[in-house]
Amino acid sequence: MSDVFHKQVADRVALLELRRPPHNFVDEGALTDLADALLAYDDDDDVSCVVLASQGKHFCAGVDLRGIGAAGIRRFYRQALRVFSGRKPVVAAVHGAAVGGGLGLAMAADFRVAAPDARFTANFARLGFHHGFGLTVTLPRALGQQRALELLYTGRSVNGTEAVELGLCDRVADDPRGAAIAFASEIAASAPLSLPAIRATMRRSMVAEVSAALDIEANAQAALLGTADFAEGIAASVEKRPPRFTSS
Repeated sequence: MSDVFHKQVADRVALLELRRPPHNFVDEGALTDLADALLAYDDDDDVSCVVLASQGKHFCAGVDLRGIGAAGIRRFYRQALRVFSGRKPVVAAVHGAAVGGGLGLAMAADFRVAAPDARFTANFARLGFHHGFGLTVTLPRALGQQRALELLYTGRSVNGTEAVELGLCDRVADDPRGAAIAFASEIAASAPLSLPAIRATMRRSMVAEVSAALDIEANAQAALLGTADFAEGIAASVEKRPPRFTSS
């Protein structure tokens, strides 16, 4: 059974929903399903804009790293690049947590609509790891270099309200899914041939930069997978305690 569900929910608007509740952790298979469904809209003349949402407690609490090695990371990021590469605009509806790779997934969309208490976290350094999913490119583009560095270095969480103030999100709403569908309907009212043409022009350089960044991020992550600090970071996260890093 696929981990994604999609249907048309308004005039020329489709809903693409990740269904791995409650936390919606993604692995290579789930991300492949998501990319396949997203790219299928490229050839659907009845869809002009896509809403990306999730079923369960969180939008996406991160990537399932169990058993993954360097080759697995690179395969995963080949699917991540496909998520960036579609032709139709995407509005992400974010509730609960968008953590680590889940934040990367949200940032792959053109726009983000968040619940006020949504939580955006680039927690990689707190895990003894390196960020990924193209955040090297997408975070500075949204926040500016200094704010992006702050979030990456500290791993602190940002709620939906602050995310809008910082430029990480575009709108905040108590019902982010409904608001995202309404926003997507505004976009879908534009000419259906114009939207993919504008998106291709406006995102061309970003997608090229993301492609290059994913290779660099994969190498950095692969180098840290076997370290004691990464093992400690994961253990501390599971045990809900401060990590004790040893630079090893």
